[in-house]
Amino acid sequence: MSQIRVRSTAEQVREAAKAIRRRNVEMIHAARNGHIGGDLSAADILATLYMAVLNVDPEHPDDPERDRYIQSKGHASGVLYATLAAAGFIPDELLDTYMAEGSPLNGHPDRNKVPGVETNTGPLGHGLPVAVGTAIAARLDGSPRRTFVLCGDGELQEGSNWEAIMAAGHRGLDNLVAIVDRNGLQQGARTEETNALDPLDAKFAAFGWAVREIDGNDVDALLRTFSEVPFTPGRPSCVIARTIKGRGVSFIEDRVEWHHKVPTDEQAADALEELAP
Repeated sequence: MSQIRVRSTAEQVREAAKAIRRRNVEMIHAARNGHIGGDLSAADILATLYMAVLNVDPEHPDDPERDRYIQSKGHASGVLYATLAAAGFIPDELLDTYMAEGSPLNGHPDRNKVPGVETNTGPLGHGLPVAVGTAIAARLDGSPRRTFVLCGDGELQEGSNWEAIMAAGHRGLDNLVAIVDRNGLQQGARTEETNALDPLDAKFAAFGWAVREIDGNDVDALLRTFSEVPFTPGRPSCVIARTIKGRGVSFIEDRVEWHHKVPTDEQAADALEELAP
């Protein structure tokens, strides 16, 4: 995959998202492991952030003034690694070792092993609290750097998130953007059948956040929305990104069993055909 270009056009972002999805399918098929449904739902979000939004530099991944991106839904590591490779943080060939013994590309991302990973995630409910801390640190430093955090919707059933949401609203962290990958599915069932989240927008707003709800698989909507953060000065921003789990592969889309399922050889070939350039 060619390295993606910073501040790319909407069409370039869409092309990169499709390429990231293809690479993700290849990785999970080869590893015989992964979370393909949630990876595919988030690909447009990650491609948009890394191509056109985040102030990050793969040549200087530890620049103290870089924006922070934290992927709280760390089980969706495949899409993060594919995006980091596309953005130039890691070599593309390293993706072929995904989840292999001794590979730095674990099932959950490790900041000590992978450039561009800001914090270790996977246990759900941790990423958003860490993101609140990084936003507070930026404010204490008088820095313009921003923190973006991607949460799964099922993950919001963890109480630690709501403590963090309350703290962020109280502190008026308008340098913080929480993105909810609202695909409506979690492992085993739909979120609303497991522990209802809606009205999610009203819940964030009640804690002092400015909220936008958009189509999270629409690159134009993502670009427009991220260009407008903070939505309200003095308030953290929440983007409820309505996505389709398994987006881009017809037989995976909106199917709960593909939360943690591996495609067969035939299914992988069919998926790659659907995702062809």
